[in-house]
Amino acid sequence: MAGRPGEIADGTLGPINSAGSDFYRTGGAESAERKGGKRLKKVPFSLGRTGLIAAVTLREALRQKLVGLLVLMAAGLVVGVRGLQDFNFGAPELKFIADFGDGAIAGFGAVLAIVLTAQLFFSEIENRTALTLLAKPVWRTEFLLGKFIGVAVVLVTFCGTLTATLAVVLGQREAGLRLEQPEAFAMGGAVNYSALVVAAWLHALKLMLLAAGTLLVASFAQTQIYAVMMGFAGFVICHLQGFAHGAYERSGASVMLMPVKLIHWIFPDFQRFAGEAAGDVSALGLGLLTIYAAGYTAVALGLAVYVFRRREV
Repeated sequence: MAGRPGEIADGTLGPINSAGSDFYRTGGAESAERKGGKRLKKVPFSLGRTGLIAAVTLREALRQKLVGLLVLMAAGLVVGVRGLQDFNFGAPELKFIADFGDGAIAGFGAVLAIVLTAQLFFSEIENRTALTLLAKPVWRTEFLLGKFIGVAVVLVTFCGTLTATLAVVLGQREAGLRLEQPEAFAMGGAVNYSALVVAAWLHALKLMLLAAGTLLVASFAQTQIYAVMMGFAGFVICHLQGFAHGAYERSGASVMLMPVKLIHWIFPDFQRFAGEAAGDVSALGLGLLTIYAAGYTAVALGLAVYVFRRREV
């Protein structure tokens, strides 16, 4: 299909220079047009270009003050949780530390996934660097995938770093309790460290899903604040829709059950990734959850690419 004047990179609109105007008029990287009886060469999709965009995105993310602030705050809460043990509401000390650390990773991770994704995307749009980049033979698919991969690396590193910190805190406290109350550990260790690793992966899956959803909203949103607000709204829906679905099924309210079922299928259920259930997840269950998250992530990214290809930058 012939592109409009100025159309580049799978339908994007950008500047036309005199030397390369014919290339841009053909639709750039993702389309080609016959000229003088000859078909212009189509630029193939490149994992190399996607990787370069991901690397640049990662460097930009690490320069953001938000990333350092959230990591320090979450790590501070994880390390300082022993000072809050008076508020454990009767729970065993090690379980309280584990649950508190898990909550810190989930909460600060959600803020990081939503805000960082929107911030990195709109910084490219507002600074016009996206226009410059897409004026080259770069697919918009490569641009979005590169952005997502860069953010995903940050999120996985965030979950891994804080989980390792939590494991150190739990290990030190467990060693102290073994000396103080050896009889309490007669049946073996109190901390399931393999469950911590599983919980970290489940958190990472959930946060990558959240980042993909935020990127989908950002692909058509006009402002960063709108994308952030919708990202948090989606976060709440994904956490509560499982409860709503179960409640309406038990109540037998047929009028509301169909809309709730529709929401249940459209939005992923974040309760499946609850860290406190990590110890009960089998290898098969973990694999199925990974496929579940990958499926929703792929759909969100596919829709984001579809929308962004039709957006004027």
